[in-house]
Amino acid sequence: MSDDEVDEDLLALLRKSLGIGENNAPKPAKTGVLEDAEYIYDNSTDVALDMRGTKAAAASIWSLIQEKDYGTRDWSKHELHPKAKDETTVDFIFLMDLLNFSFWSASENPEQQFAVNYQGKKWTGYWSLVAAIQRALDEGITITSPSFWVDEEACTDVYLNYVFRSATGEEMPLLQDRIYCMRKAGHVLQERFNGSFITCLDEANGSAAALVNLLVDNFPCLDDKHRFEGRTVRFHKRPQILVADLWACFEGESFGYFHDIEQITMFADYRIPQMLYSLGCLQYSPPLESHIRSKKPIESGHSWEMQLRGCSIWCVELLQREILRQHPGTQINAILIDFLLYDTVKETEEKGVECIPHHRTRSIWY
Repeated sequence: MSDDEVDEDLLALLRKSLGIGENNAPKPAKTGVLEDAEYIYDNSTDVALDMRGTKAAAASIWSLIQEKDYGTRDWSKHELHPKAKDETTVDFIFLMDLLNFSFWSASENPEQQFAVNYQGKKWTGYWSLVAAIQRALDEGITITSPSFWVDEEACTDVYLNYVFRSATGEEMPLLQDRIYCMRKAGHVLQERFNGSFITCLDEANGSAAALVNLLVDNFPCLDDKHRFEGRTVRFHKRPQILVADLWACFEGESFGYFHDIEQITMFADYRIPQMLYSLGCLQYSPPLESHIRSKKPIESGHSWEMQLRGCSIWCVELLQREILRQHPGTQINAILIDFLLYDTVKETEEKGVECIPHHRTRSIWY
């Protein structure tokens, strides 16, 4: 073979190794979360899906979306979410979702549960974190700057305890873990991404799945994977909700543009399974249901936890498919369903409507 000739077999092997097909286009990125959720559902013994209930819930969810005219613009309507459509909001969202985990209180007394006072209101749960970030910014603290997180002279643990101070005697759950996540992420950004999360967005090149994969590959505290029935399964709640928040905040444009946003699943936490059960979509085995109703903790990585999270992801996927089957061409995805279910369960609680408790697993993953 002369120097000018091409070894077609070698070229084909090279293309295959690079994930390039005959059209020379790289294969689309995949997170693997949905496939792993289906595997969990197929092998679940303590959590099941009620298909009739799921079909009925899809109709109810669609009606609620229509009634509320629900969409991405609802994200920015909340008084605590940032309103600017620029890089400062990108930094805000990165920190917010870096620390977006485990807000439930061990106390049964609402007056003793962790909360943040901000602008004349007491905020709990996820909103306590958002309020704490906004409060710090109002006080002139550069809390959303990664360079600040790694400056241990200015940004001491004592100072961060002040930033996330509570209005009650209970401090923010897993506060030291959150501080560790901040510092570790700050160092990763400095060492690999020019000190900015914007570089991560640039490298993902408009792909939601590529951004999720980049995050879990470079930030250990975001690599939300576990073992279930002999297989590693991925959930990646926080990386996925980070993508979703960017998409919703910027309404699919600018920093929120992702050409494959449909790759993002629901965010496997402790709130959505609670709502899916209440809607009649999920069913629990008697031992699991008794455990949850008794508000007993479930260890992180336990089979019950894997089933609750995995079956919830698969259930929201089926809800989405059913809505699209009934209403072809509808602009609906797992993100909007998740956001709506989360808002609904919070509204239900505020109205004092009784429903099954959420499962109690303390971890940094959600």
